[in-house]
Amino acid sequence: MIYLDNAATSWPKPPEVIRAMSAYLESAGGNPVRSGHRLSIEAGRIVYDTREALAELFNVPDPLRVVFTPGATYAINLVLFGLLRPGDHVVTTSMEHNAVMRPLRALEGRGVRLTVVRCAGDGSLDPLAVQQAVTPGTRLVVINHASNVVGTLLPVAEVARIAHAVGALLLVDAAQSAGVIPIDMRDLGIDLLAFAGHKGLMGPPGTGGLIIGERVDEALIEPLVHGGTGSRSEYEIQPDFLPDKYESGTPNGVGIAGLGAGVRFICERGIEAIRAHEVMLTSQLLDGLRSVPGITVYGPADPERRVAVVSFTAAGWPVSELGMRLDDEYGVLCRVGLHCAPAAHRTIGTFPEGTVRFAPGPFTTVEDVHVALRAVERIVRG
Repeated sequence: MIYLDNAATSWPKPPEVIRAMSAYLESAGGNPVRSGHRLSIEAGRIVYDTREALAELFNVPDPLRVVFTPGATYAINLVLFGLLRPGDHVVTTSMEHNAVMRPLRALEGRGVRLTVVRCAGDGSLDPLAVQQAVTPGTRLVVINHASNVVGTLLPVAEVARIAHAVGALLLVDAAQSAGVIPIDMRDLGIDLLAFAGHKGLMGPPGTGGLIIGERVDEALIEPLVHGGTGSRSEYEIQPDFLPDKYESGTPNGVGIAGLGAGVRFICERGIEAIRAHEVMLTSQLLDGLRSVPGITVYGPADPERRVAVVSFTAAGWPVSELGMRLDDEYGVLCRVGLHCAPAAHRTIGTFPEGTVRFAPGPFTTVEDVHVALRAVERIVRG
C-alpha cells in the first residue's frame, strides 16, 4: 500500500506519537488543570509542554497565546464569528478551503461585506490584487498559506504588510503548511494562525489550534463556546484571559499529547529536511505525470513554489474511476474530487468534477512515487 493522501491526514504517524498517546492514557489520564491530584497535574504538564513546543515552532514568545481546538476549521470559525460584525469588510481569495468560505458566506448573509480576490489559474496570488481590494474599513484579510488543491504557496508576508497598512488583521490558514514549511509568525507578520494537528504536524485527528499574535487584542474576539475551564470557577461568566477564554470543556488531553510528540518529531528531524524531501518528491511527481500523454497537471511548475500537493486529470478518465483503479489494482491511495474547495477548482478550471490529488509525506519514498507514476501510466495508456 502506498499512501498519498497526506494533505487530508498524515499517515503513518511517527511511533513517538503513538507511544505518547498510550503513555498519557496509562499514566496521566486525569483532567488537565481541573484537579490538584497527581494525574491531573501530570496531564496539565503535558498540555503545557505541547503549547511550548508549538510556540517555539512558530516563534511565538508566549505559549499561552496557543489555543487548542478540535482542528483548523474550528480555529478559523472562532476568529471569523468571534471577530466580524455586520458592516465589517473582509478580504479573502478564490483558492480557499470551505473551512474559510462557508463561514464567510454565512457571515455575508448576516451583513459582513466580503471581497473574494481572484487568483491565477495556477493558484498563485498577485499581492497587487489584495492591495486593490482592501480599504481603510477592512477588518480582516484571510488567506491560506498553501492550497490544499494544488499546493501553491501564497505571499503571506506581502499580504500582511498590505493588511496592516489599512489597519486590518491577517488570518492565515496553515492547515497545509504547518510542519512542512518554516513559519515564523513574527517575521511573516501573521496575526492569527490556524493550524491542523493531524496533517503536517503529524498529530492525531481531532487536534489543532489557533495562535493569537501579539498585535491582536483578544478582547475583540468572542469565544464560540462558553463553559467550564477549571479557572475562576466561582464566576458564572467566561474568563477573559488566554487561553482559558477559548478552551471551555475538557481538553483532548490524549490528542494533545500525541500532537506534542508530533511537533517534537518534526523539530528533531528538522523542518528544513522535511521540506527538502517533499520538494524532491514533488519534483519527481510533476516530471513523471507531465510525461504521460493525456495528463494535465495543475499548479506551479516550480516545486519550490508549492507544498507536496499535486493535482491532475487524465483525458477521458473520470477522476473517481482513476482513483478507484489506483487503489484496487495498485494499492495507491489518493483523493479525488473537489477536496472541499469548490472555489479553488473554479479558479483552476476543474469544477465540477475536480482532480486526482497525490500528496506525499515525510515517510513517502522515491520508490513509492515511482510505483504511483507507473500505475497512472498503465491505467491511462490502457
